[in-house]
Amino acid sequence: MEKTWTPLSVLEWTTRRFEDAGAESARLDAQVLLAHVLKCDRVHLYTHFDKPLAADELAAFRELIKRRLTGEPIAYLVGEKEFWSLPLAVDSRVLVPRPDTEVLVQVALDLARRSEPIYIADIGTGSGAIAIALARELPNAQVIASDVSGGALEVAAANAARHGVDERIKLVMGDLMNGLPPTAQFHLLVANLPYIPAGDIATLSPDVRHEPRAALDGGPDGLDLVRRLIGDAPSRIIAGGHIVLEHAPDQAQTVAGMLADEFDDVITRKDLAGRARVTYAKQTAPTTLLAR
Repeated sequence: MEKTWTPLSVLEWTTRRFEDAGAESARLDAQVLLAHVLKCDRVHLYTHFDKPLAADELAAFRELIKRRLTGEPIAYLVGEKEFWSLPLAVDSRVLVPRPDTEVLVQVALDLARRSEPIYIADIGTGSGAIAIALARELPNAQVIASDVSGGALEVAAANAARHGVDERIKLVMGDLMNGLPPTAQFHLLVANLPYIPAGDIATLSPDVRHEPRAALDGGPDGLDLVRRLIGDAPSRIIAGGHIVLEHAPDQAQTVAGMLADEFDDVITRKDLAGRARVTYAKQTAPTTLLAR
């Protein structure tokens, strides 16, 4: 007789399969995927643990298991990732937002002039995670978010509309600063650019290697794009404004040195694991133009 599959038996089988494949969070992965297929939360899986799955539910779940076993990220499989307590649509066109990047958002908020209009540039916006979080937290903010990928901008546009900030976020296509209006200047320039050394990408986990290489590859030392951005940024930041950059922990000293060549008051902040993750600096040179 054909086996009757219930949420409990499916979870037990899938967890063992993921464990055999070396998954670090096998049980959680199984729960998230099954809850997605059944359109419920994870608690529901256990309060209805003995309800048999329908044939179409099993077929959909099997397909997700196959894709997960190739290393495809859970976020791509369910089409969503939470960032700054906001659900964001994600797919293979964008990098999956990381909790570490919330440190960058917090730094930007700490620096923001909340009672005044504030102009922000988010360079390499990807899914729009940073731009949307800042726009939600800063009602007086106008954000220009750029990316070199048209596909990423489509994802960002959908996310901005979903969270009701699309009227205050202007999405533009371009390489780093090149997509911005030529006379635009900002109170805050934020960026989580690709910073993985090209030679290290092959050693990353299968999950990460499924993400767009262009969103990972920072060149030989991982800092090609960061270096270019810092070189172009001084004329784009209003006096008293700041540049805020995410980087790998072992790049903090180098990034701080590059910023010190162009800006003042360079400070590095740590992530929740105590690793140097975000470095920012202040523009003190006089400027006169506002972002348009």
